[in-house]
Amino acid sequence: MFKTANDFSLHIEGIVRDKKLSYMDAVLQYCQENFIEPEDITSLINKSLKDKIEMNFRELNYLPKQATLDV
Repeated sequence: MFKTANDFSLHIEGIVRDKKLSYMDAVLQYCQENFIEPEDITSLINKSLKDKIEMNFRELNYLPKQATLDV
């Protein structure tokens, strides 16, 4: 198990990078491989990982688009 949410986030980012998965798919794959329910790891998802999952969901149109500023 991971000591901190940052350790878990780094592990998930490694899965995303190595297996070319979305962040949510990587989290679900981790849960499946380790026989863990997704509800049991909610405390390990930090703000950075949550933002990346949200961004993936917006790109896939699962969440409504937000206005962005062109800078």
